[in-house]
Amino acid sequence: MKSKKDRHSAIQDIILKQSVGSQEELLNILKDRGFNSTQATLSRDVKALKIIKSPDLFGNYVYTLPTGSRIQTGIFMSDNTPHNPSGFISIDFSGNLAVIKTRPGYAMGIASDIDSKAGSEILGTIAGDDTILIIPREGISRRKIVEALSVSISTELS
Repeated sequence: MKSKKDRHSAIQDIILKQSVGSQEELLNILKDRGFNSTQATLSRDVKALKIIKSPDLFGNYVYTLPTGSRIQTGIFMSDNTPHNPSGFISIDFSGNLAVIKTRPGYAMGIASDIDSKAGSEILGTIAGDDTILIIPREGISRRKIVEALSVSISTELS
């Protein structure tokens, strides 16, 4: 039998790596990983881990870990990167431009990571104290921008 600590670790790992929109979905993934858990136990785990539902980049509500533990946007998914981009708050679009909001003081470090690792989809960034303007190349969709941002930061994790 796997311990509560193992189950909590698995829940956090699942939420970091997958978009999970319901407890039923999370419970099924846990069962696939060999955890025999009930919905009631999972509900207590969600509460203990302070997991909340929040909108992802595409407007779907998914489980996320609390701010400060790890970032759950699908872009910045680790607090182990050199610039510690756990200051990420949100991303929004205006036309083909993306605007990332961060906690004060984090924008330049995150923008530097994006500039040095982003693919050819991103022309460049402009960073202030808590805001980053992402300028994509002509004809790049919002989804491609998000994918490029995911790839540029996830290379830090390998």
